[in-house]
Amino acid sequence: MTGKKARLTLNQNHVVELDLHPGTAGRAALDIRPFGAQQLFTFDPGFANTAGCESAITYIDARNSVLLHRGFPVDQLAEHCSFLEVSYILLHGEAPSREEFDVFSQNVTHHTLINQQMTRMLSGFRRDSHPMALMCAVVGALGAFYHEELDVDNPEHRELAAIRLLAKMPTVAAMCYKYSIEQPSVYPQNSLSYAGNFLHMLFAIPAEKYQINPVLERAMNRILILHADHGQCPSTTTVRTAGSSGANPFACIAAGLASMWGPLHGGANEACMRMLEEINTVDRVPGFVNRAKDHHDSFRLMGFGNSIYDHFDPRAAILRKTCHEVLSELGMEDNLLKVAMELEHIAMTDSFFLENKLYPSADFYTALILKAMGLPPSMFTVISAVGRTIGWIAHWNEMHNQQLKICRPRQVYTGRPQRNFASRL
Repeated sequence: MTGKKARLTLNQNHVVELDLHPGTAGRAALDIRPFGAQQLFTFDPGFANTAGCESAITYIDARNSVLLHRGFPVDQLAEHCSFLEVSYILLHGEAPSREEFDVFSQNVTHHTLINQQMTRMLSGFRRDSHPMALMCAVVGALGAFYHEELDVDNPEHRELAAIRLLAKMPTVAAMCYKYSIEQPSVYPQNSLSYAGNFLHMLFAIPAEKYQINPVLERAMNRILILHADHGQCPSTTTVRTAGSSGANPFACIAAGLASMWGPLHGGANEACMRMLEEINTVDRVPGFVNRAKDHHDSFRLMGFGNSIYDHFDPRAAILRKTCHEVLSELGMEDNLLKVAMELEHIAMTDSFFLENKLYPSADFYTALILKAMGLPPSMFTVISAVGRTIGWIAHWNEMHNQQLKICRPRQVYTGRPQRNFASRL
């Protein structure tokens, strides 16, 4: 390695020089584009060691459990900011002034309503449809209302699309939830905070006045912030891949929603609660813990450990504090919450969990908070997706501000070589 280049020797005598592509933090990347001229490309299943883009939005230091949004530590943002303030930071790169925030906030709150035709569209779905299925359909359908006037190459149009998505996502999420429980949708209240308005649309009913609990409002605000972005995760990569074709943002975000639904991604919090339902009672916890320790048993404890961080997820500590605030406010009579607290105690004290760094994750605490609020497991991923929408929008906008390049990964072909066809009929 010489200077800012790496030298790769092929077939013992052919040398290819590759530029080192450093970021402002973390590992440098090898620019492998010269491989194309050598009729070579890299093999990296899952792209775990491949940087497919440059991004200035989020930095993850897996070894030291650091998560930064535009350089700001996520714990500081969760403690001191509203979700809309963090949204502005992710979109624009800097904390807003009072004037900038007031304009941004006003723009968001004036786009919260959903066209009544969207509500009628929902009636075509089964009542027991999973809310994430409804979300994918409704968000994708938004493109039918705003597609003609949207030019993705125009920065002003992209800004308006970002505002619309950020504003309408809680309304869509609450509308899908209300439909699934056979209650009428509740109109947004623009006088409330973003988190407060979301709670109001989720839990209010037209016949009664809903009083927002400030502890729950603060908890929802933190949940949204802590799910706002997490680098090049599957759903964000999906949004970028869809966006690389020039697709409209509503289609791109719908694609991100579909990707996030999986239990190895955003669906992990729902999977965690399903696991608690399987355990069911505190007296059964030791048996399931022993199963989790048995390498020959396929059972695994969902919500413990993290595939990204070497030690612990920095978001989990904030959500743990928030979880206990919510449980203290609402009480902990629910049986599954007692099961969860017993699992948390074991994870914090048992040598197997400590040695293997199986700490309770952000998904674990998110599931407990939403369960305590009274939401069903099917809504957990939806809540995460409402928070993640701003991250998806920021990445979609960033890639358009850069030189847009179609995403087209290579493959190693393992099928049959060319052969002549002979009919077997």
